[in-house]
Amino acid sequence: MALTINQIHPVFVGEVSGVDLTKPLSRDEAVAIEEGMNRYGVLVFRDQNITDEQQVAFTKNFGDLEVKEKPGNIRKAAESRLGAGISDLSNLTKDGQIISADDRQWFFKLGDRLWHSDSSYAVIPAKFSALSARAVPSWGGNTDFADMRAAYDALDDRTKAEAEDLICEHSLIYSRAAVGFTDLTPEEIANFKPVRQRLVRTHQVTGRKSLFLSSHAGAIVGWTIPEARSYLRELTEHATQREFVYSHQWRQYDLVMWDNRTTMHRAKRFDRNEVRDMRRTTLGGDSPTVEQAEAA
Repeated sequence: MALTINQIHPVFVGEVSGVDLTKPLSRDEAVAIEEGMNRYGVLVFRDQNITDEQQVAFTKNFGDLEVKEKPGNIRKAAESRLGAGISDLSNLTKDGQIISADDRQWFFKLGDRLWHSDSSYAVIPAKFSALSARAVPSWGGNTDFADMRAAYDALDDRTKAEAEDLICEHSLIYSRAAVGFTDLTPEEIANFKPVRQRLVRTHQVTGRKSLFLSSHAGAIVGWTIPEARSYLRELTEHATQREFVYSHQWRQYDLVMWDNRTTMHRAKRFDRNEVRDMRRTTLGGDSPTVEQAEAA
């Protein structure tokens, strides 16, 4: 059966059939998937019962795994239950138990329920992310995706012109403070120093423009903080209108891959007394969106 991609949302998202991710991809399959990502922004692969090693191998077809200069989490390496190259987006501790509701790590994870783009807080933001559902709860836990290209296209000309050259500052400090988590150590605050990103990005392959929004964005260079945050909130409300959003209801062994350059996403609530085992691989981006020499 040949690989096919069927669009499942009016403006983006494709569902892929005819490929087995437990096996190495052929060159033609890898090209078709990359082209699908450029077109749809989000691809859904059903019934992919893969191992961590197979997930890493699949992801590497499209670039190099992300290597961050500084941590993107408060979890220490010794506390991780997964190997190199795999991010643990579960509600589990290192020994496989459900994380306590008053654990710092759980509080930190709650920031993922805000609209964001992976690693927008890094000097070089991420390219693709691939999330594999190894165990899903009986209720909740959807992931919402928003098409930032369609959102940009729908802006009026005045707002497009206003946003074109704006530079935002992104940090995990901003997104975690938005959910009330400010209990950061001096080392964590230093690790989460803001970086600068363009508000409007142009896709290197398609040439389409998109808004580069995220809950990690908490300032605009040259603007007051209240005015900047009000403006960014207004843009986010615009970009996450129903017509631009796809909500993925997870089944066990789904794998969903998305382009962080052209989409935002957020996790939704679920029964935290049930296991939600989600594992992510992330590709590093090609370059900064803006020079960082004068970043705050």
